[in-house]
Amino acid sequence: MSSSLSKREANRQRRFDRIETWKQSDLTQKANTRVYLAAGSTDMRKAVNGLMVLVCDVFESDPFSSHLFVFCNRLRDRIKILYWHNNGFWLFYRRLERQRFWWPAGGEQAPIEITSRELSWLLEGLDVTQVKAHKTASFPLF
Repeated sequence: MSSSLSKREANRQRRFDRIETWKQSDLTQKANTRVYLAAGSTDMRKAVNGLMVLVCDVFESDPFSSHLFVFCNRLRDRIKILYWHNNGFWLFYRRLERQRFWWPAGGEQAPIEITSRELSWLLEGLDVTQVKAHKTASFPLF
């Protein structure tokens, strides 16, 4: 048996490495960068220009603001993230093969703001409303 990875495994590892690099990048670590979710479903045929219109109309926000605007399709297996950086847009796209993302229902008109940490949880497949940290322990002295 060869100790080297098969071509398929090597490609899978490269994709995983890119995702990890993105999650740890300064993109989500900047203090002034906010993350907004578009509740409900979005037509994933929309590219940068179509998503910019949604940011202006639905989010009532500036697409050039260097914030992350996150969209999900009806089946909740695809996500797009629109981001302005210096002199151009980034459009990140993630497609799941067998599972679904947690996503807020479409009844809400206003965008939902989450933290960059919650975005990482969402991309990992966690329901961000169910993830809870340990409670802070406090001990009265007297």
